[in-house]
Amino acid sequence: MSSIVVVGANWGDEGKGRIVDFLADQASASIRFQGGNNAGHTVVNDFGTFKLHQLPSGVFNPDCIAVLGPGMVISPEKLSLEIEEVAASGVDVKLCISDRATLCLPLHALEDTLEEERLGAGAYGSTRQGIAPAYGDRVMKKGILVGWLNQPAVLLERIQFMMDWKLPQLKALYPSMEFTQTAEEMTEWLLEVSQPWRDSICNVTEPLKALQKEDKTLLFEAQLGAGRDLVYGEYPWTTSSNVTAAYAGIGSGLPALHPERVIAVAKSFSSSVGTGTLITAMEDQDQFREDAKEFGATTGRPRDMGYFDAVATRNGVELQAATEIALTKIDCLSGMKDLKICVAYNGDHTENPIWPQTASLTAVYEQMMGWDEDITGCRKFDELPEGAQQYVLRIEELMGVPVKMVSVGPEREQMILR
Repeated sequence: MSSIVVVGANWGDEGKGRIVDFLADQASASIRFQGGNNAGHTVVNDFGTFKLHQLPSGVFNPDCIAVLGPGMVISPEKLSLEIEEVAASGVDVKLCISDRATLCLPLHALEDTLEEERLGAGAYGSTRQGIAPAYGDRVMKKGILVGWLNQPAVLLERIQFMMDWKLPQLKALYPSMEFTQTAEEMTEWLLEVSQPWRDSICNVTEPLKALQKEDKTLLFEAQLGAGRDLVYGEYPWTTSSNVTAAYAGIGSGLPALHPERVIAVAKSFSSSVGTGTLITAMEDQDQFREDAKEFGATTGRPRDMGYFDAVATRNGVELQAATEIALTKIDCLSGMKDLKICVAYNGDHTENPIWPQTASLTAVYEQMMGWDEDITGCRKFDELPEGAQQYVLRIEELMGVPVKMVSVGPEREQMILR
């Protein structure tokens, strides 16, 4: 048996879905353990190109169950649409959805949107999917659990309890807010939109423990990256859950998990969407962004582009307790004339290992040898041009953790294993 956790070393968008899809052939379960519909994992395989938002990226393996863990917040209607899209490509979706996960409702999305509008220039850069309010309700013990979908009387009671508490607060803070749906109407809507997957709701701990006893491989998938972790990320420009490997067991339904492998996925350059700090931002990044297709999978927002930040990435690798690194999109660097790596910061508070968004910092760069060759056809490390090899080896040295996987393109077979 092997438990493999795939997490992000940066700010998200590192290519975790691509790595999970590559590893899923050997897994019996692919598990999402946190987050919701607020970010997407792009997967390219024989079935097509998919932007998954709630389904784990291992869903395309017919021998692998797709688990949505108790640490998630689930947008019910969008999950049904996502399942329908994947199934339409010929995939037999085998789902186990935690009864302890939290529902993310349209009311949460409305609350999210109203708060971003209220904050104006100080907004968090939310995708406005309702993730923070849904997690907030869970913490306040007003959340709506997925398992209640199979107990309609309890569901109605808890929705009414939540609305009696929430709506007066929202109306006071956002006087223009209009929300006319009753608890009965919300209950009916939820039962309707969740119908395609309600039979998959269960205590996911049981099937996962059964697979462990059979010595099967379990694959755990995080959303976003270390820089967006609620506790250790660039607060307050973070997500609303814990994205570190240490949370994989809790968020999946196996709290005593001791993974054998923790793969920190790092992009071969830096990118960030939303708000926060990108110390290595490129001056002229528009063309590079277009060539690298760096736009948010959920919102389509253009990502800020930067040179590889070894300081931030090493911090992420350490936060994830990574045993190895998967380096993605190195093919996008072919032809870059000014190739460099940030190896340190200049400025106040540079000793702070958390991205210090209040400090005025500048990057200290180390110039690297570039290359012009198309490397998308390389399948062995020694087939890479010298500049690309040196780039990978220097990152490995700076991280202090071996780079075991190097992605040279989006297709499943475009992977170099070391």
